[in-house]
Amino acid sequence: MNLIKPPDPAVLAAVENAVPGIARTRVSDRLGMAHDASHYLLTPQAVLVPESAEQVAALMRAGLPLTFRSGGTSLSGQGVSEHLLVDTRRHFRGIEVLDDGARVRVQPGAVLRQVNARLAPHGRRLGPDPASESACTIGGVVANNSSGMTCGTHANTYQTLESMTLVLPSGTVLDTAAPDADARLRALEPELASGLERLRDRIRRDTDSVRRITAQFSIKNTMGYGLNSFLDHDSPAQILAHLVIGSEGTLGFVAEAVLRTVPAHRLAATGLLVFPTLRQAMAAMPDLVAVGPAAIELLDAESLRVAQTDPKADDVLRTLGVRDHAALLVEWQETDPAVLGERERAAEELFSALALAAAARLSREARGRAALWHIRKGLYASVAGARPSGTTALLEDVAVPVPALADLCDDLTALFAKHRYERSVVFGHAKDGNLHFMLNERFDTGLRRYADFTEDMVEAVLARGGTLKAEHGTGRVMAPFVRRQYGDELYEVMREVKRLCDPAGTLNPGVVLTDDPKAHLRDLKTVVTVEPEVDRCVECGYCEPVCPSRDLTTTPRQRIVLRRELAAAREAGDHVLAHELEAEYGYDAVDTCAVDGMCATACPVGINTGDLTKRLRAERHGRLAQKGWKTAAKHWTGMTRALDLALDMAKAAPPSLPEAASRAARAVTGPEAVPQWTRDLPKGGKRRRPDPARNPDAVYVPSCLNTLFAPADGGPGVMTAFTRLAERAGVRLHIPEGIGGLCCGTPWSSKGYTDGHETMARRVYTLLAAAADGGRIPIVSDAASCTEGFHRLAASAGEGPGAVLQVLDAVAFTAKELLPRLTVHRRLRSLALHPTCSSTRLGLDAAMTRIAEAVAERVVVPDGWQCCAFAGDRGLLRPELTASATRAEAAAVSAGNFAAHASLNRTCELGLTRATGRPYHHLLELLDQATT
Repeated sequence: MNLIKPPDPAVLAAVENAVPGIARTRVSDRLGMAHDASHYLLTPQAVLVPESAEQVAALMRAGLPLTFRSGGTSLSGQGVSEHLLVDTRRHFRGIEVLDDGARVRVQPGAVLRQVNARLAPHGRRLGPDPASESACTIGGVVANNSSGMTCGTHANTYQTLESMTLVLPSGTVLDTAAPDADARLRALEPELASGLERLRDRIRRDTDSVRRITAQFSIKNTMGYGLNSFLDHDSPAQILAHLVIGSEGTLGFVAEAVLRTVPAHRLAATGLLVFPTLRQAMAAMPDLVAVGPAAIELLDAESLRVAQTDPKADDVLRTLGVRDHAALLVEWQETDPAVLGERERAAEELFSALALAAAARLSREARGRAALWHIRKGLYASVAGARPSGTTALLEDVAVPVPALADLCDDLTALFAKHRYERSVVFGHAKDGNLHFMLNERFDTGLRRYADFTEDMVEAVLARGGTLKAEHGTGRVMAPFVRRQYGDELYEVMREVKRLCDPAGTLNPGVVLTDDPKAHLRDLKTVVTVEPEVDRCVECGYCEPVCPSRDLTTTPRQRIVLRRELAAAREAGDHVLAHELEAEYGYDAVDTCAVDGMCATACPVGINTGDLTKRLRAERHGRLAQKGWKTAAKHWTGMTRALDLALDMAKAAPPSLPEAASRAARAVTGPEAVPQWTRDLPKGGKRRRPDPARNPDAVYVPSCLNTLFAPADGGPGVMTAFTRLAERAGVRLHIPEGIGGLCCGTPWSSKGYTDGHETMARRVYTLLAAAADGGRIPIVSDAASCTEGFHRLAASAGEGPGAVLQVLDAVAFTAKELLPRLTVHRRLRSLALHPTCSSTRLGLDAAMTRIAEAVAERVVVPDGWQCCAFAGDRGLLRPELTASATRAEAAAVSAGNFAAHASLNRTCELGLTRATGRPYHHLLELLDQATT
C-alpha cells in the first residue's frame, strides 16, 4: 500500500512564501499525481502548479526539493517523488513554429503529437518519435533524450537541440541562444562555468575516458549523464545545455527549447516480415539495413501472439500459427515517389531471398500501414493490459551493438526461463540494437526473484558491450548500476556534474545517481484488484491529453489510480483516508467526467473510464430516481414538449428571473439535479413530426435536441436543412410515426439510469426495426452523439435473432448519397470546424472533411480542439467543465477571423458558441445554404 504521510508544514510554508497559491495538498491531488507509467510509487507532500519560469526560479531559490513532472509516461521512476512534485504540463504548453517549420520553439508541457500537428502543414516534424508520442511531452522528451522508431542516434533530442532556456537550482535563468550566454554563465555561475571547462579538459586528456564515451554513445544510451557533451562541445553554455538533455530534471528546469526539425516524408511503404525463429530474424538484419529502411522494429513470438488479438491485425497476422516465430516491421520513407519505388523494388528483391515464414509485401495504403504501427506502438500497453490482475508491469530497455543483438536475445530468453518469467515479450528498435522486454511481477511476493533477474540481466548486457538504458532514462531503476556501466572515473565525473549544477541536491533526489545499491528495489508499486473496467490499466497516461476535464479536476488515469488507492485504504482499514478519498472523488471524478469515451480512443487496451463513471452514477441513484427516469422514457414526447415550453418561457422572461430561479433550485436540490439557465441559451426548438414516404431511401430519425433547442441565429436548423438537401438530391426520407417519443438513450446511459435506458432501447428497436423493414433501409440521425446512441440501442436491444439495423450519421449519409447529386453555388472564405467526440469515435472525419471542403475554401480544425464536454446537459449542470475544456480552442478561434463556425451536434454548438462568442451551426446547415 502507498504510504501517505502528512505534508511538512515548514515545507508548505516555504512554498507559500516563495510562490503563493500554487500548492495542491488535498490527498486526491497528491495521490492522483503519485502514479506514473513506471513501477515506482511515491506520494508527494504537495503538487505545485507554477505558471512561469520566474515562479520556478523562485521555488529553486528557496532551496526546496523539486521533481518536475509533465506527461507522466516515464517508465524508470524519474517522474515520482516523496517531496514536491512540480506539474509543468498545466501552464507550459507554448508551441511556436519558426522559419517555415525548420525550427520550433516549445515549452515542456506541449504534447509531442500536438507539436507535430503544428509542423505538419510545413512538411516537417520533430526528430524524436517515441511510441508514446500521443501523450509524452517536450519536458520528458528533453529530460530523457527521447529517440524512438526512426531517429536512431542521428535525430534524437540531443542531436536536434538548438538552444534552451534553462533555470538552474540557484534561480539563474540562462538562454543558451544568447550571444553572451557563456559570458553570462561565467558571471552568474562562475564555479559552474569553470568546473565544466575543467571536466572537459580532464576527459579529453584521458584516452580511456574518450574511448569509453565514444563507444557508449555510438549506440542509443540514456544511462547516467550525457558525457559525450564534453567531446562534442567546447563552450560551457553548450556543454551544460547538452548535459541537461537526458538528465531527468536533476540539473535544472528547461522552461523552453528550440529544436531543429526533420522532413516529414509524405510517402512510406511498410511491411511485416515473419521469420520462423528469432535468430533467423536477427540474421537478416545486415542485409535489411543495407537497403536503407527508416525503421526496423522487432516483435518476438509472444509479441506476435498479443498482436494477433488486436482488432486491427490483418488476416495474415491473425491466422499465423505462432510457435517460435519473430517478425520485423520495416518501413521506407521518402518524399519522391520514384525514389520510394526504387526502394520498394530493392526491398522486395531481398524479401525473396530471406527465409520468411509467410509471404511479405510492402504497402503504401494508409489504413494498413497505420494498423501495423498502431499494433507496434500499443504493444507495451496491450501486453501489460493482459497481465494477471494484481501484478505490476515492468518494461526494461537496453541496447547493444547490432552484431550482438541475436546473442542478447538468446541471453534474455534464457534468463526468462531461469527466473520463471512466463509470457515475457521482447520487442524494440532492431535497427539500433535497442530491445524492450516486459515482465509481470508481484512485488509483495516476487522481490527476490526480480532482484536476482536484474543482476543477471545487467551482467548479460554489459558483457556484450551494451547500455542498460537506451531511451527510457536511468531513473531509479538503473541508478545503482551507473558506476558499473561507466567505471569509477566517469562515474566520478558525473557526480561532479551534479555537484556543480545542484550543490544542495534538491532536484529530483535519488534519480540518475545514487549511493544506495538497492534503490531500484525500494518504493515499488503494488497493484490491487478493483473492478473490471479499470484493472487492465497500466497507468501509461495515453488517455490524459484527450480528456476534457484534465485541467479542471482529474484525468482517466487519475480516476483509476484513485479507485485503486481507495481500495487499498479500505483493505488496510484506513477509514479516515478512505472517507477523504470518497468525499473528493464525487466531484473530481464522477460529476466532472464528460463520459465522452475519448479516453478509449487513446488507450492501447481500449479502457473507457466513462463506463466506470456511469456505473458509479447508477450506484448513487435511489429506487425513486430510477423509477422517475424510467417513467420519462415511457413518456418522452410529453417530456420534450415540457422542456421545450420551459425554455420558451425562460427566454421570454427577464433574464434575471430564470437565472435566479435555476440558481435557487440548484441550491436546494444540488447541481446534479437542475441545469443552470443562462441568458445565452436559445428558446425551445421544433416538434418532430412524422413524415411517411413510400419506398424510402432512408429512415430519418431527427434528434430530440431539435425539439429542445432552437437553431442558432434563427436559422433553419439541421432538421430542415437535411430534409431540404435530401429533396434536392432526389432522396426519399421516411420519418416514422411515434418519432416524438424516441431518444438515442444517451441521457439515461450517461447518468446511470439503467432501467430507463432499457425501456427506451426496447421502444427504439421495435419502432425502427419496423420502419427500416427489418434492417433493409438505413436509419439516419442528425446529431453525432445521437447517431452513436441509436447505434448502441439498436445493437443492445437487437441481440440474438432479429434484425440488424444500419444506423448512419446524417453527415456520412450526406457525403456518400447526397453531395454527389448537389451543386454548390457559393463557398465560404473560411470555416472553423469542431469535430465532436462522437464523430471521432464513429469515424466521420473523412465525410465531415468532404462536406466542409465543399462548403468553404479553407477549413480549419482549430489548435486546441478536443471534446467540448457539454455532454448533453453536463455543460448546463457543470458549466465550469465545458469552460475548461474549450479554453484553448476558443483562443484559437478568436484569433482566426473565420467566416463561419460549424459542428455536428446542437449541444456542442451551444458549448462552442458560449466559449467563443461566435455562432456555431450544424455543418449540414451550411451545406444547405451553399446549395440553395
